Amino acid sequence: MAWQTRLTPDLAQFIAERDHFYLGTANAAGRPYIQHRGGPGGFLKVMDEATLGFADFAGNQQYVTLGHLAENPQAFLFLIDYPTRRRVKIRGRARAVTDDPDLARSLADPAYRGRVERAILIEIDEWDMNCPSHILPRWDAATLTPAFARLETRIRALEDQVRELGGDPGAFDLAG
Repeated sequence: MAWQTRLTPDLAQFIAERDHFYLGTANAAGRPYIQHRGGPGGFLKVMDEATLGFADFAGNQQYVTLGHLAENPQAFLFLIDYPTRRRVKIRGRARAVTDDPDLARSLADPAYRGRVERAILIEIDEWDMNCPSHILPRWDAATLTPAFARLETRIRALEDQVRELGGDPGAFDLAG
């Protein structure tokens, strides 16, 4: 796929499902920095076909990203979905918005406990979704917990059937 310049509905959906991304910046001298940004699913918002935004929460108090953006607006976002092995790269220009509390609140999830300090807006220059090669699938607890619960329920039902048939379900305990 060639680099694109406008958000598509598929990309907007992909972004809406993410609960984290990596944000790369560089200072005026080109010294790079990358930082993980996380929040509730969908915290990175599509504002329009060329703009993304997110509420910037209080963090480690280093403000390296903010310092870089004050000198050099170039930014790079890397979003990845491990279960489906999809990744998106977004290049653009970012800026911190500190004088618009309504904007920051509109980007925040009121149920999330993080303290919003400012809004960050990213004007997209180009983006690309590339191949899944070498992405090892990973799943989060929200995905695995219900699956494990279904398996445990099924195992208990099968053990009950074994008992009803006069067997000893413990005889099949491969873990012990």
